[in-house]
Amino acid sequence: MALASCKQILEEAQKKCYGVGAYNVNNMEQIQAIMTAAKETNSPVIIQVSRGALKYSNSTYLQYLMKAAIIENPDIPIAMHLDHGNSLETVIKAIELGFSSVMIDGSLMEDGKTISTYDYNVKVTRSVVEYAHARGVSVEAEIGTLGGLEDGVGSDRVHLTEPKLAKKFVDETNVDSLAIAIGTSHGAYKFKGTSTNLAFDILREVRALIDIPIVLHGASSVPKKLINEINKYGGKMSDAAGIPVESLQEAIKLGITKINVDTDGRLAITAAIRKVFTECPEKFDPRDYLGQARSELTNLIVLKMNAFGTVNHANDYIPKGFEEMKKLYISK
Repeated sequence: MALASCKQILEEAQKKCYGVGAYNVNNMEQIQAIMTAAKETNSPVIIQVSRGALKYSNSTYLQYLMKAAIIENPDIPIAMHLDHGNSLETVIKAIELGFSSVMIDGSLMEDGKTISTYDYNVKVTRSVVEYAHARGVSVEAEIGTLGGLEDGVGSDRVHLTEPKLAKKFVDETNVDSLAIAIGTSHGAYKFKGTSTNLAFDILREVRALIDIPIVLHGASSVPKKLINEINKYGGKMSDAAGIPVESLQEAIKLGITKINVDTDGRLAITAAIRKVFTECPEKFDPRDYLGQARSELTNLIVLKMNAFGTVNHANDYIPKGFEEMKKLYISK
């Protein structure tokens, strides 16, 4: 079976200094695009689902689409990951759906907007780690907060991660990976003016203090080509800006192993559909425009996998199942 733990996927990436993309999905075409790209590049992959996506798809539909990806791609390590879980109850539901990895975002309260306290973050993260590890499921947590809003999650305040506090947090929670705030942001409008600087000094300090995989949220590049295409065919995204690919590659060199990509996928899909509607107004079959959107998303993710260095690492290891992961956690 190709279903893998994020813990294993990211630790393997950490050993060989490459990054693994975590690509958000809402529907069949997105999952197909991600897996076509992974198969074409022979890359391990993380399929990531937000609470909003589970609600949109009525959860069961998306659950079986993700399982189909595993059945269709037995040679590709695939993690089914919950993005920005807001409570133990949400995590339990994801694990019941068969997710091999979950994120608990205790940096925010359950509303997904209000910044929490350090003690609250530790308490909720510990409860999730205890529950998930007992079932062989890996856990990602977050310390520090990003700006921007995506899928109803985010704060308008940015709190960059304090390295020593990150070390303390990891020691007190036993999480498998840690998302840190170094200047990225959710959504398509990450920066004001021309500045796209990330706090690499913080990343270096965190990497020196902790040895678990580090995660970068809000890491879409918002390619100018896609913005121009959207605007050309009637869109209005003149001030959109993201993280340059070169900055992401530098972050990988400095210790980032998981890179979250959501906005770029949305842009690729939107650009493709707008183009079909404008150039072929007679089209009304959803397969005409959704099929084109799927192709463009595949092309985008192939580029990401090459940029992150994920290519040709799918066969480096044999994925561990839930029972093997349970034994691993019990032995520690």
